[in-house]
Amino acid sequence: MSNPQVETVTSGADKAKLAGAVLLLVGALVAFYALSKQGALAQWGALLVLLAASAGAFFTSESGKSLIAYGQDSLREVRKVVWPTRKEATQMTGYVFAFVVVMALFLFLTDKTLEWVLYDLILGWKR
Repeated sequence: MSNPQVETVTSGADKAKLAGAVLLLVGALVAFYALSKQGALAQWGALLVLLAASAGAFFTSESGKSLIAYGQDSLREVRKVVWPTRKEATQMTGYVFAFVVVMALFLFLTDKTLEWVLYDLILGWKR
């Protein structure tokens, strides 16, 4: 999060770009189904061309530019991560599995103890 400020002011041209992107997206879907009698090549060609135009219109708007900037910031942060070695990852996975087994045994024993105390000793409902 390099820019914590929220900016909601958009220009009319930016709104027009976003509206155009939405219209191109809807047009792509309409063209795909309207061209069903023309063949698959015409259908898919129209769909892909209009989807590319819609993406182009979106990524030239301020919202698209901020999405690209967010992606670039995310990639920069991922490059800073120090990833564990294979040995460290294997050891940590083993520790997690061991902990899960110990907790499962603990919960099982606790459940059976409470069941024995409540049903057998207190209520006398021996099976």
